[in-house]
Amino acid sequence: MDFSLKQLAATTLVLASLASFTPLAHANITAQQSATILKAFSDASATDFRQFLGSVAKSELAKTANLGPAISAFLDNKTLSAEQQNEINRLLGIYARVKYGNAATETLRELVAIPTFQVEGVAQHDNPEFIKIADKIKGLAQAFNLNFRNIDNRVYEISLEGSGDEVVGIHAHADVVPVTPENWVLKDGTKLDPFKVTLIGDRMYGRGTEDDKNGIVVAMYAMKVIKEEKLPLARNFKLLVDTTEETSGDAIPYYFEHNPTPNYNLALDGGYPVVIAEKGYGTVMGNFPRRDGEGKGAEIISMTGGMATNQIPSASVAVLVTDKPAELAASLQKAGADYAKRNGGNFEVNAKVDGKDVKLTVTGVSAHSSEPESGVNPVARMLDFIHSIDGKVALKHNHITDAARYAADNWGLDYLGGKLGVGFSDAFMGPLTTSLTFVGMDDKTFKLAVNLRVPKGESPEALKAKIADKIGAWSKKTHVPATFTYSIAEPMYRNPEGEWVKALLAVSTENLGMEHKFGSSAGATSVHELPNGVQFGLARPEVKYTGHTDNEFKTVDQFLLDLQIVTEMMGRVGQLPKL
Repeated sequence: MDFSLKQLAATTLVLASLASFTPLAHANITAQQSATILKAFSDASATDFRQFLGSVAKSELAKTANLGPAISAFLDNKTLSAEQQNEINRLLGIYARVKYGNAATETLRELVAIPTFQVEGVAQHDNPEFIKIADKIKGLAQAFNLNFRNIDNRVYEISLEGSGDEVVGIHAHADVVPVTPENWVLKDGTKLDPFKVTLIGDRMYGRGTEDDKNGIVVAMYAMKVIKEEKLPLARNFKLLVDTTEETSGDAIPYYFEHNPTPNYNLALDGGYPVVIAEKGYGTVMGNFPRRDGEGKGAEIISMTGGMATNQIPSASVAVLVTDKPAELAASLQKAGADYAKRNGGNFEVNAKVDGKDVKLTVTGVSAHSSEPESGVNPVARMLDFIHSIDGKVALKHNHITDAARYAADNWGLDYLGGKLGVGFSDAFMGPLTTSLTFVGMDDKTFKLAVNLRVPKGESPEALKAKIADKIGAWSKKTHVPATFTYSIAEPMYRNPEGEWVKALLAVSTENLGMEHKFGSSAGATSVHELPNGVQFGLARPEVKYTGHTDNEFKTVDQFLLDLQIVTEMMGRVGQLPKL
């Protein structure tokens, strides 16, 4: 029997065994036992999956965990029970980590080195950096013997073909949020290059290590393993790499205008174990016309904050012009220290003379805007502080003090909508959150964005009207020259039915030692509008998410565990007789 016929026979036998699969079966390999196997192998010692299994079968652990029957049945091309099939897929994930962990880490370095953030005035699909990363991903796909399509440089599609017609879409994205390079400094003074992976301890620092180039890498290597081991799949997988997830979000809709929508969709761009609900994304954009300063005193001529609406920065900086810089800096320093002390003491306000000007800096803690509780927002504190010193420190009134008055009166330091009186919460999805994030200014307008994350419980239209009414009443009372635009999307909620989501939940919770229950997220992903869409990692909910933050990082151990989990997941979901 030649190799192809032998392989066909093995495929038939394994597929025949799928009929007995039940998602209630477990893989009797604990996280501790997985760690023991990992210690016993290196990438050089694992030549292929069957050889790896043979070596595991000879170990003492195989006896302890009773893995012998599953391994023997697989190697002998016999029918596997549901439990045995799960054990083989668990070992497949461990094998992928052993065999390709180092290679995957190097690939992550290569992708992070390509600065795929939005450039003003340049469409993503025309940006040379996206063309560069497309070529890199294409080269990987070809080397892995996977099918690759570039859909007009909007979405990169990598396919792993199975025997059936169903398609499972795996979603990740190649674009990242912008960086403020001078803020990428560790507490010990170490300066980081955001577009170069820097390994310090177990942490891989770099933009995209957490959000979301890691997702691209682990999915492609999982596909590679399944492809080269010629493991049977009852359905197809398509990895859809989005290029506009962090900005317009129009790449995935463009893809589905020209291609069929997968029957099932999961995003490697959220949280473990399985997230079935996402809050709606909203923005209140304030536009304050630039105007000459009125009155006497110093004038604030510029202010920086977040560079995207979904990003809380670590610092906000304002520049003031005055004819008495030393005196102004001293006054601001004293007022800032008092303000920080009154408001929690978990941030710093510093003022110093900078040439003929005064530079005022509020330093907080950066965070993804979907998790404002995990950070300390310097934009909100800068604006509130500016408003609080009006009348105590001589300041000219202009567009920036207008924005500060608006922010302080309507939003303050609260991130639950309490100041404006619009807060509410859902028992499963959690509370509405509001974060002052993006600050921008051109020659006509000072822009200030509030990012909203909205749970179910109140319709987007009703909430939008309520916010508009309250801000409208404030505008009428204060006569502050400003215009506002409002956008709020529907939250996502999926009924967690189906064998596939049960399998996802089992794979993630068993490997991570997490409680066996579904979760919700404040972050919106590319599966938000898609049928049968859920999040499947790659972040642990009990650990602060570092995507969108300064000094973004992914630990090596978690990255390798993600590779292990995603490989097992694809093997298991790919072999279910019914999803």
